[in-house]
Amino acid sequence: MSTLEPDPPPAGEHIHLPGPSLQPIGVALGITLVLVGVTLGLFMVVCGLVLTLWVIIRWTADTRREMRALPEDLGDH
Repeated sequence: MSTLEPDPPPAGEHIHLPGPSLQPIGVALGITLVLVGVTLGLFMVVCGLVLTLWVIIRWTADTRREMRALPEDLGDH
């Protein structure tokens, strides 16, 4: 093993993956509403922006909550 490669994780160490979520779909829908609203009207643009910002804020809050729930010693080696 070269010195440039990181050490493999210890046996039995768990890798954290986020759970399934509809939030990426919500962001995509919001952005789509904004883009369609550019041709159809300002109301749709505003609705798309509100939806996109709301989903991003919720997504960030959920991610922070998940990160706080992780064990403290996860990054220590």
